[in-house]
Amino acid sequence: MMNPTTDDLPRLLGNIAGARQRFRVWRGTRPFWAGLLTSSASAPIMYFPYTHLTLAGLPLALSTTAGAGSLVIGILLVVLGITLWLQPQMRVFAGVATILLALISVPVANFGGFLLGLLPALIGGSLACAWAPPSEARETYAPSAAAEDRCAAVPYMQAQGMAPANSVSEGHGGE
Repeated sequence: MMNPTTDDLPRLLGNIAGARQRFRVWRGTRPFWAGLLTSSASAPIMYFPYTHLTLAGLPLALSTTAGAGSLVIGILLVVLGITLWLQPQMRVFAGVATILLALISVPVANFGGFLLGLLPALIGGSLACAWAPPSEARETYAPSAAAEDRCAAVPYMQAQGMAPANSVSEGHGGE
């Protein structure tokens, strides 16, 4: 009689490896870390205005009149983080909105959740604005064939005594 747990183990490990690979591919096609930081920044911004802490036996009440504002900022940050994951083409809008909400949280939500919400939101918004899809990033930074041909022709032209029009040769240093 065969043990079902040992027989299913290779198949289970294969399924886990496949799921992990699919997640890595999905994560690479969107601003994943920007969305994660943006969503996680909402927790301290929403939490601190509604909590009652004690410091050395003294109650520390952080409840302010802007508690509703903190809740709205936190919910919007969660929505923007999910938007970054599900709609990567909205990355610039979501990034700018995240940065603005993080800055607004400073006066509204106890210094942006005591900087525990402000800093991840600023970093997440910046990452969202800076992120480019993999295909755009390759096209933007890959040199064209014509540029490579021009670069290859420069040493030949200098050896023949013909400097390119936009370069400065050693003897003609713009004097």
